[in-house]
Amino acid sequence: MSYCDEVGDAMTHVIYKIVEHDGGWAYRVGEVYSETFATREAAHAAAARAAREQRTPGRTESIEYEDGSGRWREERARGNDRPDTDVEDPGSRRGR
Repeated sequence: MSYCDEVGDAMTHVIYKIVEHDGGWAYRVGEVYSETFATREAAHAAAARAAREQRTPGRTESIEYEDGSGRWREERARGNDRPDTDVEDPGSRRGR
């Protein structure tokens, strides 16, 4: 995951990368893998769907999550503060 830390509307840029994983194909965001798919095409389609859904605006809500050090955090997530997303598939003819 990469972040654009600009003052004002900071935009997160999330990259879904297609990779070989557990005898099949998956998409990875940062260090987190999706489920394993039988084909690269299926993994790409799932990543494209997840990327599209992540860009969809929602409601402003309180969220709770566990950070990388195992601490639970709570914050308010604006429903219109959606990330920019891309799917990278270096081995495919589709590319990006």
